[in-house]
Amino acid sequence: MPDVLTRNAAAHAVGLDADSYRLLVESIPDYAIFMLDPEGRVRSWNTGARRIKGYAAEEIIGRHFSVFYPPQRIAEGWPEHELDVAATTGRFEDEGWRLRKDGSRFWANVVITRLDEADGSLRGFAKVTRDLTARRKHEELLRQSEERFRLLVDSVRDHAIFMLDPLGHVASWNLGAQLTKGYLAEDVIGRHFSLFYPEEQRAAGWPARELDLALRNGGLEDEGWRLRKDGSRFWAGVVITPIHDATGRHLGFAKVTRDLSEHRRVRTLEDEGRRLTTFIAMLGHELRNPIAPIANAVSILQLEEPESERVRTCRDIIARQVGQLRRLVDDLLDMGRITTGKIHLSREVIPLGEVLATAAEMVDPLVRERGHVLVVDAGDAPLWVHGDRARLVQVLGNLLNNAAKFTPPGGRIELVLRSSGERAELSVRDNGQGIDPQRLPDVFNLFVQGGPDEARAGGLGLGLSLVQQLVALHGGDVSAYSVGQPGKGSEFVVRLPLARPPA
Repeated sequence: MPDVLTRNAAAHAVGLDADSYRLLVESIPDYAIFMLDPEGRVRSWNTGARRIKGYAAEEIIGRHFSVFYPPQRIAEGWPEHELDVAATTGRFEDEGWRLRKDGSRFWANVVITRLDEADGSLRGFAKVTRDLTARRKHEELLRQSEERFRLLVDSVRDHAIFMLDPLGHVASWNLGAQLTKGYLAEDVIGRHFSLFYPEEQRAAGWPARELDLALRNGGLEDEGWRLRKDGSRFWAGVVITPIHDATGRHLGFAKVTRDLSEHRRVRTLEDEGRRLTTFIAMLGHELRNPIAPIANAVSILQLEEPESERVRTCRDIIARQVGQLRRLVDDLLDMGRITTGKIHLSREVIPLGEVLATAAEMVDPLVRERGHVLVVDAGDAPLWVHGDRARLVQVLGNLLNNAAKFTPPGGRIELVLRSSGERAELSVRDNGQGIDPQRLPDVFNLFVQGGPDEARAGGLGLGLSLVQQLVALHGGDVSAYSVGQPGKGSEFVVRLPLARPPA
């Protein structure tokens, strides 16, 4: 009768008769609602309990409710603990794994409520269980996603990624921030981010201005000097993004900083290179203008034989130096054309043997003047390439001219043509002073001279750079070899793709 009286009282409280109240509870499918006696045995069972736990009423009523708990929780005495808390405080709530009849687990929200007799003694417990497996799975996926994102952010090394609170105090710190700025997390969290800015920017109020602009415009990108912990400066690319919650409340800022010092240095060098290229082109054109009338005047002087030996000597010196000056200006103009992409190659299929012969003929006066022996070996079989005849003659001419100038008088120069797989190799070797091996990696750079002999000869350090650029335009490459010992000289090897002979 007490059960009936209790149900009747509850039904009366909600305006239902006892049968209607029973039907209401038993028909709820989403909640397992059942009663336990003071020892924890099941006394009632609704439709939701059957759906969630898998037991029919006749299978479970009278059994202890610990049957719903995993063995580990039973061993820990957790079911009894739940009842003790509910009996003492009147209510117990928990979330955890529970078991269905088939042994499968589900994540349950459990509320146990103490039920009293009219005299206040313990009558039993009402237990409501809700299956939250889907919610927990979603929460776990969300947690894993957040954990993966945290690990991703924390493992980024080349970007400083951290959070600021709405006032600009550092709230998080990743590995990239530590490597970029030099601060450990415990050194910087809680401090204002303005400590990363040089004094002149802090005095101008730029850190606060950045946050204001980011909040107003939805984000901010900037580049400028920033400070590391040791006080050194680096050029930084900065992105600041305001963070809001779902209700639109401002939570703070996400700040990403990247060290662009090397990028800025490269950009500066590229700008300087473009200015240098422009200067070379302008210099070449400006020098060519006065050379022509000087050369014409010398030619006129050479038509008449002066009576004074001194005048004749001066005339011949001017004639030689005008020729040297003209070659230097031509190199300047060619280098300017190459670096600006304005050089034009007249390509055709040409025999390399003819290129060797023309280059040797061009350098012959200097070779004779220096008392050298020039040996030309074009091989037995003709080799053909697809290229610009005049430019290839210029390449070999520059290499032969260098060999003749920087080999002591009475030296030996060898010009050899051979094939190597699908490439032709043209070698210029001398027995002069050679090149310091430490200078070999730089000999093809602009304005680099092979040694003091070249500087004394008045070179600008353009010849080998011009050779390399012209060879590259033909799809080839050039290398320099030397042990740097007098008498063993140096060797320059030009490699060009072979072409099929013309029909």
